[in-house]
Amino acid sequence: MTDHDVVDPEIVEQDGQPSAEGPTGEAAAGEAAREASLVRADEVLPPQLTILPLSNRPLFPGLVVPLVYEGEEMAQVLRDLAEHHERYIGLVLVRDENAPYEPKNLYEVGVVARVAKAVEIQNHGLHLVVECIRRFRIERFLTSQNPIRVVARYRPETSYEDNVELRAYTVAIINTIKELLKHNPLYEEELRMFASRFNVEEPNRLADFAASLTTASREDLQDILETYPIFDRLKKVITLLNRELNVSKVQTRIRENIDERVSEQQRRFFLQEQLREIQRELGLNEDPREKEIASFRERAGKLKFSDEAGRAFEEELNKLATLDTSSPEYAVSRNYLDWLTSLPWGRTCRERYNLKVAARSLNKHHSGLEDVKDRILEFIAVGARKKQVGGSIILFVGPPGVGKTSLGRAIADALARPFYRFSVGGMRDEAEIKGHRRTYIGAMPGKIVQALKRVGVANPVIMIDEVDKIGTDFRGDPASALLEVLDPEQNSDFMDHYLDVRFDLSKVLFLLTANQLDTVPEPLLDRAEIIRLPGYISSEKVEIGRRHLWPHQLKEHGLMAGDVTITKAAMLHLVEDYAREPGVRKLEHLIKKILRKVARHLVDGEETRKPVRIGVHNLEEYVGKPRFREEGIKQGVGLCTGLAWTALGGTTLTLEATVAHRDRRGLKLTGQLGKVMQESAEIAYSYITANLERFGASAGFYDDAFVHMHVPEGAVPKDGPSAGITMATALLSLALDRAPARIAMTGELTLTGDVLAIGGEREKLLAARRMGIDEVILPAANKVDVDELPQSVRDGLTIHYAKHYRDVARLMFGIRMKPLRRRKQDSRGDD
Repeated sequence: MTDHDVVDPEIVEQDGQPSAEGPTGEAAAGEAAREASLVRADEVLPPQLTILPLSNRPLFPGLVVPLVYEGEEMAQVLRDLAEHHERYIGLVLVRDENAPYEPKNLYEVGVVARVAKAVEIQNHGLHLVVECIRRFRIERFLTSQNPIRVVARYRPETSYEDNVELRAYTVAIINTIKELLKHNPLYEEELRMFASRFNVEEPNRLADFAASLTTASREDLQDILETYPIFDRLKKVITLLNRELNVSKVQTRIRENIDERVSEQQRRFFLQEQLREIQRELGLNEDPREKEIASFRERAGKLKFSDEAGRAFEEELNKLATLDTSSPEYAVSRNYLDWLTSLPWGRTCRERYNLKVAARSLNKHHSGLEDVKDRILEFIAVGARKKQVGGSIILFVGPPGVGKTSLGRAIADALARPFYRFSVGGMRDEAEIKGHRRTYIGAMPGKIVQALKRVGVANPVIMIDEVDKIGTDFRGDPASALLEVLDPEQNSDFMDHYLDVRFDLSKVLFLLTANQLDTVPEPLLDRAEIIRLPGYISSEKVEIGRRHLWPHQLKEHGLMAGDVTITKAAMLHLVEDYAREPGVRKLEHLIKKILRKVARHLVDGEETRKPVRIGVHNLEEYVGKPRFREEGIKQGVGLCTGLAWTALGGTTLTLEATVAHRDRRGLKLTGQLGKVMQESAEIAYSYITANLERFGASAGFYDDAFVHMHVPEGAVPKDGPSAGITMATALLSLALDRAPARIAMTGELTLTGDVLAIGGEREKLLAARRMGIDEVILPAANKVDVDELPQSVRDGLTIHYAKHYRDVARLMFGIRMKPLRRRKQDSRGDD
C-alpha cells in the first residue's frame, strides 16, 4: 500500500474498462463541494463505513490521492462495495505495520473518502484514486474480520469568526509555505492545486493541507488528524512546518556548499560528492576512521586476546574514535592497533611428531652429521611424548658453512611449523629485540614481535643467528634483552616495549647459532642445549658436493645434467686441494666457478661435445692451481706439528724452534701469539730445561743458548693453552738433536709435566685427517670425549693418550724418562 502526490481525478475505470456511471474528476469535485455547501454532511455521508487500512501515513480531508492495495482480499472488498453501490470508504491508519489487520490495531480517527477511480491491474494490485472528505471517529465495530465495518460519528467543522489571532496563525502558515517554496519548488504545484479547489484563508483546510506537505512521522500526522480544536491544530502544524523548513534549509546549504567546491575538473564527480555531503549532514556517512575502527573490530573478533590485551585494545580503539584523522597522534594510535591485531593471539599451527618424516627431512637437507641428526631426533621424540616442543632453546655451534641455518629449516619442516630467521650479529640496541617505546618518532616493535606477525602463528620455529657476535654499548645490552625472550621461565609473559602488553612465547621453539662459545654470554649458555657441528670429513664433503651442491647449482646456472658432469675423483680433488675448510661454502663457490665457465663455453660455441666432462686432468682449467699442497707433517730437528681449534674449524700448526746464538740465554717468541700461548711456551721452556738430564740430553744445553720459537702464518692471531706439549717437544728435539716422530699432538702442559685436557677434539681430529695425518697424541682426560665421537671421525686414525709428558717423549723420541737423582723415591714412579 503506497500513497502518492495529489493528482487530478481521471475517468473512473473498473477492471480496466470505463465506468458507465462514473463522473469525471472535475464533476466529482464539484459535486462534493455542492454537497458540502447545500446540505449537512451527516445527511449525505453514510453512518456505517467499510474500513480500508493505511500503513505509511494518514490522509487529510480535502486531498485527492492515489492508493495501491495488493492482494486478492482487498480487491474482493472493493468489488463487494461496487456491487452494493457504496462509493464511500473509511481510511484509517494502522498502529503497527507488521501486526495483523484487526480492530485493535486501528487508530480511532480516520477520514471518510469517496472512491473516484478504481482500476485492477493483473499482477500489480488494485489502484484507487480517492477524494478525502471529512474526519470521523469510530464509535464501535460491527465486524472484526475483513471487511471491517464500523459505526462512524462525524464532527462537522464549525464556522470561524475572523479574529486577529486566527488570522495571525493563518498568515504564519502561508508565509512558512512560501519559504518552503524557495527551497523546494515541488511544493508549488501542490499549492496551486489546493488554491484552485479551496480558499487559502480557510484555516481548517489550510491546516490539513500544510500538514500533508510535511515529511513528518506517521504518529505526528495522526496526532494532527485527531486534533479537532482549530487553534491547537494550527500550533502543531506550524511546528511541523518549521521543522520541515529547517530540513529544507540544510538541504539547500548542502547543495550550495557542493556547488562552491565542484569545479570544471570535478563535475563528473558531482553526484557522488552530493551524496557524500548529504550522508555527512545526516550522520550516515561512514568516514575512513569508522571504516578502520570496524576493520580493527573485525580482526579482533577472530583473535583470542588475553585480558590485558583486550583492555588495551578497547582503550586504544576508544582513543582512536575521538582523534581527528589529520592528527599525528591518530597515525600513532592506528599503527599500534594494526600491530596489536596482527599478532597470532591464541592461533597455533598443528604440529607433526613423525620421526620417520623428520629423519627423511634431515637426510634430505644434510649428508653426514649422523650424531647431530640423532640428537635432533631424540629431541623431537621427547616432544612427541610431551606433545609440546615449545619453550626449548637449541644452540648450534660450528664453523661457517656446516649447515646450521639449513638444519634449522629442516627441523621446522619436520615439525610442520613455519620458520623465521633473523641475525643479531653486530646488534647493539636492545630495542631491536624488545621494541621502541611509543613516545619515539618511528617507533616499532622488536624482532620477536615482527617474526610472530610474519609467521601468523604462536608456535613457530625462530632461528636467531650469530649470537656470538652480538654487541653492547650505551644504547643497551641486546644479550640481556634476549634472556627474557629465551628463558622458558620468563617468556610466557614477554612484554615488548612498543605493545606494552604481555605475549606468551612459551610455545615458540628457539634455535640459536654461533661460530664459537667464547663470546656467547654465559647466561645464554646456561639456558640453551648445545649441539656442536664441528665440520665434515672429506668423504662427507664429496657426497654433499655430488648429491646436493652440484644438482642445485646446475639448476641455478640454467644447465642440465646432460650438459656437464664431474667425476668423483675431481670432486675429491676439489675438497682436498682447494676447499679444506670444515664447511662446504668454499666448495660451493668453486662449483659455481666451474659452471660459469662451462656455461660461457657452451654459449660461445667453444664446447661442442656434450656432456662436458670435468675430471682431475682438466680441473685446473676451471679453478686454477690448487691452494693446498700435500705437505703432511714437516719433519726435522726443532720441528713439531700441533693441532689447533679456530672459529672456522680445526687446523694444524707446525712449530719451529732453533738456537739463534750462544751469546746469552733467552727465549724469543714470534707468530702473533696471545698471552696464554706465550705463557704455555714459557712453561714448556722451564719444564724442558729443568728435566733435560732425565730425558738423556745435556743438562747445560740451554744455559747459554738463545732460543727462537716461531709459529708460521704470523698474520693470523693465535692463542690458547693446548700447544704446551707441542712446544715442549720442539724444545726437546733441539736438545736431543733428533727429529721427532711423524705424529701430531695437542695438550696443555704444567710445570710438573702433567698433560691436561683440551677442547675441540673433534675439529682437531678432522683437521688431522684432512692433512693426511694418521697418528695423533691427545690428553688421557679426553678419552671419554673421543669415545663419544662418531666412528667416521676416528676411522683411519691411531690415537695415543698421554697422562704425563714422559708418555709424549716415549712416543716421539722412543726414550724413557729417568728418575730424579735428588730423591731416593720419586713420587711419580718410573715408567
